[in-house]
Amino acid sequence: MELFDSSKHGTLSAFFSHYSSSFITYPGSDFLLKPVFICGFSGLLHLVLLFVLLVSCVWKKFKVGDGEGPKQRFGSIQSWYYKLTLLCCLGVSGLSLVFCLLNYFYWHRNDWSEEKLVILFDLAIRTLAWGALCVYLHTQFSNSSESKFPNLLRVWWVSYFSISCYSLVIDILLYKEHVSLPILSFVFDVVCVISGLFFIYVGFFGKKEGRNTVLEEPLLNGNGNAESNNSKGGTPVTPYSNAGFFSILTFSWMGPLIALGNKKTLDLEDVPELYKGDSVAGSFPNFRNKLEAECGVDGRVTTFHLAKALIFSAWKEVGLTGLYAIFYTLASYVGPYLIDTFVQYLYGRRKFKNEGYALVSAFMVAKLVECICQRHWFFKAQQAAVRSRAVLVTAIYNKGLTLSCQSKQGHTSGEIINFMTVDAERVGDFPLYMHDPWMIIPQVGLALVILYINLGLAAIVTLVATIVVMWVNVPLGSLQEKFQEKLMESKDKRMKATSEILRNMRILKLQAWEMKFLSKINELRKTEAGWLRKFVYTSAMTTFVFWGAPTFVSVVTFVACMLLGIPLESGKILSALATFRILQEPIYSLPEAISMIVQAKVSLDRIASFLSLDDLPPDVIENLPRGCSDTAIEIVDGNFSWDLSSPSPTLKDLNFKVSQGMRIAVCGTVGSGKSSLLSCILGEVPKISGTLKMCGTKAYVSQSPWIQSGTIEENILFGQEMDRERYERVLEACSLKKDLEILSFGDQTIIGERGINLSGGQKQRIQIARALYQDADIYLFDDPFSAVDAHTGSHLFKECLLGLLGSKTVIYVTHQVEFLPAADLILVMKDGRITQAGKFNDILNSETDFMELVGAHAEALSVLNSAEVEPVEKISISKEDGEFGGTSGVVQNVEDTDVQNSKTDDLPKGQLVQEEEREKGRVGLSVYWKYITTAYGGALVPFILLAQVLFQVLQIGSNYWMAWATPVSEDVKPAIETSTLLTVYVALAVGSSFCILFRSMFLATAGYKTATLLFSKMHLCIFRAPMSFFDATPSGRILNRASTDQNVVDLNMPGQIGNLANSMIQLLGIIAVMSQVAWQVFIIFIPVIAICIWLQQYYISSARELARLVGVCKAPVIQHFAETISGSTTIRSFDQESRFRDTNMKLMDGYGRPKFHTAAAMEWLCFRLDMLSSITFGFCLVFLISIPAGVIDPGVAGLAVTYGLNLNTLQVWFIWNLCRVENRIISVERLLQYTTLPSEPPLVIESNQPDLSWPLRGKVDVHDLQVRYAPHMPLVLRGITCSFPGGMKTGIVGRTGSGKSTLIQTLFRIVDPASGQILIDGIDISSIGLHDLRSRENGENWSMGQRQLVCLGRVLLKKSKVLVLDEATASVDTATDNLIQQTLRQHFTDCTVITIAHRITSVLDSDMVLLLSHGLIEEYDSPATLLENKSSSFAQLVAEYTMRSNSSFE
Repeated sequence: MELFDSSKHGTLSAFFSHYSSSFITYPGSDFLLKPVFICGFSGLLHLVLLFVLLVSCVWKKFKVGDGEGPKQRFGSIQSWYYKLTLLCCLGVSGLSLVFCLLNYFYWHRNDWSEEKLVILFDLAIRTLAWGALCVYLHTQFSNSSESKFPNLLRVWWVSYFSISCYSLVIDILLYKEHVSLPILSFVFDVVCVISGLFFIYVGFFGKKEGRNTVLEEPLLNGNGNAESNNSKGGTPVTPYSNAGFFSILTFSWMGPLIALGNKKTLDLEDVPELYKGDSVAGSFPNFRNKLEAECGVDGRVTTFHLAKALIFSAWKEVGLTGLYAIFYTLASYVGPYLIDTFVQYLYGRRKFKNEGYALVSAFMVAKLVECICQRHWFFKAQQAAVRSRAVLVTAIYNKGLTLSCQSKQGHTSGEIINFMTVDAERVGDFPLYMHDPWMIIPQVGLALVILYINLGLAAIVTLVATIVVMWVNVPLGSLQEKFQEKLMESKDKRMKATSEILRNMRILKLQAWEMKFLSKINELRKTEAGWLRKFVYTSAMTTFVFWGAPTFVSVVTFVACMLLGIPLESGKILSALATFRILQEPIYSLPEAISMIVQAKVSLDRIASFLSLDDLPPDVIENLPRGCSDTAIEIVDGNFSWDLSSPSPTLKDLNFKVSQGMRIAVCGTVGSGKSSLLSCILGEVPKISGTLKMCGTKAYVSQSPWIQSGTIEENILFGQEMDRERYERVLEACSLKKDLEILSFGDQTIIGERGINLSGGQKQRIQIARALYQDADIYLFDDPFSAVDAHTGSHLFKECLLGLLGSKTVIYVTHQVEFLPAADLILVMKDGRITQAGKFNDILNSETDFMELVGAHAEALSVLNSAEVEPVEKISISKEDGEFGGTSGVVQNVEDTDVQNSKTDDLPKGQLVQEEEREKGRVGLSVYWKYITTAYGGALVPFILLAQVLFQVLQIGSNYWMAWATPVSEDVKPAIETSTLLTVYVALAVGSSFCILFRSMFLATAGYKTATLLFSKMHLCIFRAPMSFFDATPSGRILNRASTDQNVVDLNMPGQIGNLANSMIQLLGIIAVMSQVAWQVFIIFIPVIAICIWLQQYYISSARELARLVGVCKAPVIQHFAETISGSTTIRSFDQESRFRDTNMKLMDGYGRPKFHTAAAMEWLCFRLDMLSSITFGFCLVFLISIPAGVIDPGVAGLAVTYGLNLNTLQVWFIWNLCRVENRIISVERLLQYTTLPSEPPLVIESNQPDLSWPLRGKVDVHDLQVRYAPHMPLVLRGITCSFPGGMKTGIVGRTGSGKSTLIQTLFRIVDPASGQILIDGIDISSIGLHDLRSRENGENWSMGQRQLVCLGRVLLKKSKVLVLDEATASVDTATDNLIQQTLRQHFTDCTVITIAHRITSVLDSDMVLLLSHGLIEEYDSPATLLENKSSSFAQLVAEYTMRSNSSFE
């Protein structure tokens, strides 16, 4: 068939007459050989097909309308046939359209003929018919259960194949007769025959079985074979692990996940597992071995060691990406090399026949190689990034688990979280830029070769100019490194403070200190922002230098040509400009690459420094094989110190032996070294001298409960298998069964961070249950009974220590003297020494420290016997009747299961701690709008865009000027003087450079201001959030936003937004240049851009959710690490390090899965965009070589080709930036989520501020107080009415979970009541500001000995009118408690003191005692009055305490 006018290659009319007389013997049969017959017949056949398809669709529509519903989807075995057939039909339709348009635009300038009209008719009908066939296949067979195509299609495909073969045979016969044919005609017929063969195969010979062929995965929605490739756990492994060559080449293995994401919101379960090589379990051992081999004997990790281990652990990816980079560079310079030849061809200087097609083929092959290499280079680099990030985080985690106490003091969890969230991320991003520095050498080298060919010795000047540009970067790079280091140091300090504040937010709110601590965070941020400002402005200068560098190099080169007398011809100029544009890519990316190298080096320095810290000394304990000795623990001449540099050891001259099965009690005053002794036995305290031997497994219960986020059952089992009988015994012994009964989810209730939805006593009992369930040989208890009431403490001691652990070795620290007689050996400590050791009776009568402790205990008990009845004003109490199910006194996820025997089914059940919230669907335009208008109301945005547009206009103008003004060759006279030529060019170049300077500075200013404002607003909202937010939100989620997301907004987001605008403007510039040469290029531009946009929309739904999953999956990693650091002693004591390491690996793989597939999805999209842009470029080239010489200016046409060489890069860059921005904007979205948190009531209400003297008397009136912790939760306090007289001391007592702490929290408005009110001196506390309330009162809830005393001292100095003590003396010895009570009596005689205590002696001298039970007031009177009634609950509590205190528990 004919595509172009045959007159160009010789007419066919003479041939037809000759051919008919010599080859065909039948008169008139030459008509069968003419294109008019072939095309006419083909057109009629396609017209018939079009008609039949229309009738068939109408018939099917009526048939379905009669009630036949859609059938199930085309069989999975045949689905790939269907998809490839659909793609092939689409290809034939598209090819016909392209050829139709080419013919039309060539012929419309010439005379029309009947033959030309028939050819156009055939191509137009082909386009419509095959397009209709695509629609028919999609609508009729995508949901069909048929396994074969219908006979109609098979008949058509036979006809199509026959007519295609006929056309090809005619072409061959004509060629043999030496008739010149257009090459495109032959190519078109060959393509038709090949496609016809495929259709014949599919229609008649397609197999019903068998998969896994190379062509199995289509370009768009390849099925892959993930379903058949499962991991050991049954979860699908990524299809990448065993994808075929074609699938890997085209990234079609990502098709199923992208298709799924286009139909539904992706969840983590939808994302396949990483294959072994990319998982932590597969990659970390290799990295660890490499690092250990590098570090040698001393084990000190340096930056070089770390970098080398990372590279060698991923050497395959490093090598492959290097090869891809080399081939990409070689292919990218083919275009600039051929530009001059192409311009000469357009000018009419042809070297051989079909030279134009050879040039087009060379351009296209190079472009395809460039695209494929670039895509796989980036993908492999990101694959290495996922692996590097995972092994670094794992190494940091493992190090955090083994840090010595002294090392840990130098690096808090907040700082180490920064190592994981920021530094490891930075190093993980480095593989993308890893080859950029050394690739400069071949890139510049190739550029110089091409320039030397075109411009001769001027290439040397180009080299010098390039070196100057590189040299200018040196001081900028060193400044960036310096500022980066300072920025990270200041960020560490801020994160350290933020982490500590979040841990103690309840205390800050009780003291009305949250705004003071917010100002501390803001001060730290101010320092950080100072370094950030210097960093971003330095980066802006670097951007200016390198964006101006190509212009500078080109100006210098062209000026050198003028001075050296080298003629400037348009072809050579365009080749040089194309070379500069190609060289622009590494020069443009070099600032970012240098910045990333600097950041990666700083981060590696920090990580290496952390990994070099001292671990716990391994030689502290000499572990003996289990069961080999009757001695459980033995210390001989032991001296231990937390700080080895301290002249005074923490523990001195320790000598004692503990036999198997002994019970050892440790007692002493606050700060005597009791807890340090247990830490010493655990191997936590560095040894100075002596020996410590241990035989058997150990379990440890810390003084401050350590609870993991997770279910109660998981906390108790702690990695052990479930033994139901043992589990039930442990629950019974720890008095946990009643607590579990009232929780909605029982032992499946998820405990919040640090056990926030449990009372102190419940947390302590869960911790004890965890130790009991381990069934260890040696148990270490650090004062576990101080957080529970007397009855529960007695029960725990009897059932646990004397019962379940009766045959075990137990060492327990206690301040309760009543628990000492049961010990086989008592160790009395003072100043780090064991001053006495023996049985209770043996050391009782000695005039020593032990007698002081026992004497203080006896003095406290004497108060019980001397209680007298005192007159007290009548107190009115409202109490509801009936039985009530107990509820915990702090935030709990409970359901009231026994209120008047009715269930609260109308209340929705839900765990307190939910999965992290994430937005779904498209990121709203409001997020973008808020981001760009945050700084100065968006006033800088128009100036940034204007500067970018002017830069692009001036760049194009300067290149256009050079292409237009220079002659094609030496024999053509220049249009203008060389000096004028270069003067205009330099002026345009300088103008573009200033535009980019303004753009860089404005962008840096806007980005910095936006980051600062978002930080301030988010932190203000966090600090003003109610306590319920912190109870339900693990700190890892907040820290993730304060570190990772804030870092994105600080450093990445401005550049990403700027790059998006830049790429879009550059792309529009290229389209403008190419369409100016030939407006017909829009014919291909419009459908290609439409397809690109459709692909981007098809992709973005999956990419968006994958990016969100990355953010959501990172928080558990941080959370787990924070919990591990705080509980490292407990973890090590249970020998659970390996299990926690495995958990961290699983969490890192969970984070790596969406990260890996996000990268793959991006390359899936970019590969397809590359192919489409290559088609556009190819179309433009074919069009240019098809038009007659002289129709268009060769120089301008060459300029279009010069810009077209970068078309695919810019098109991909634009879409990549668009997707990157939508992914990165999620960080802004996450910050904005926390700028709309519900806030506490106002801190100060100006219109209702109490007098400065308020509260004058301190009288507290409670009226019908009902409290619940959330609207869907049951009441915790169920209608309390009472009064606390001013100036009197009131003790609040009750069993664990009775609501004591809840009442206090309501008093401070940590929780607002559901109904009722609290009045202080007649003022409703809900009507005044929180700071007015909390600053006039005082509340404490601290723990652990010396810290409690320090904090209590601060409270005493504050001299508040209302003092609230919540278990303020729980962790001090009895003697110290007596001293504190005496101090309170002396210095707070005119103050209202409200005390919560489990130690009955702490409340006996109170004026009033309030006893709570299940959220109700059970009793309220003076202690003496309540004690007179022996049946009162308070009398029973006192009796229990007295009985326990007088009991020896022997």
